[in-house]
Amino acid sequence: MNRHIDLALIGGTGLYRFPGLEAAERHAIDTPYGHPSDSIVVGRLGDRRVAFLARHGESHTIPPHRVNYRANVWALHHLGARRVIGVNAVGGIRADMGPRVVALPDQIIDYTSERLTSFCDVAGAEVRHIDFSEPYTAALRRDLLAAAARAGVAVVDGGCYGATQGPRLETRAEIARMRRDGCDLVGMTGMPEAALARELELDYACIALVANWAAGCGDEAEISLPEIFANLEAATAMVPRIVIALLGA
Repeated sequence: MNRHIDLALIGGTGLYRFPGLEAAERHAIDTPYGHPSDSIVVGRLGDRRVAFLARHGESHTIPPHRVNYRANVWALHHLGARRVIGVNAVGGIRADMGPRVVALPDQIIDYTSERLTSFCDVAGAEVRHIDFSEPYTAALRRDLLAAAARAGVAVVDGGCYGATQGPRLETRAEIARMRRDGCDLVGMTGMPEAALARELELDYACIALVANWAAGCGDEAEISLPEIFANLEAATAMVPRIVIALLGA
């Protein structure tokens, strides 16, 4: 297959379809690593070819620790994607990372466990020691920052994403530890997706949508799920504007 795709998007919680894709076709792909989360939708934004995959499935049936990250990334690469944007719902830790903020993190700390984290995890595969000192592709991040400015969308440049196992939310003590470690955001799906993209030499960046304050970081005594979804809806509405500006579509 391997036709050119200008951009691939992996949608997180709240982003299950990408609006405005024309002449869209669905691709059900079987990979050497099993099935992706859902069919991949490939369509056009203007004269650009865009692929979209719902990370949790279009009905949100797959929890973060059960996502087949290897199949997802491999399938996008197989379809011809060379630039991938992961859209991730996160909690805010740093003071300027409150609900409804859109952030473009530049670092990540992996707290996950028991996930299949590499394409090397199969018999006979080539062992690759990737340079992961900068987990997100700098050029793609710069392009996203410029696109957000053109689209009039305020974004926070940089920050450290702490990836936790899920699906439960974190304790106050865990968030306090993550703050001491230097995390500014907390989410459940940032890894191993970023590392797998690097193994396949894909350009990869994250658009982080802050759904709520992390435990102990806001004024609320408890995290309200209806409030999370309202915040996500507002932040998610900014994503197509950034992507359209990025593509010049």
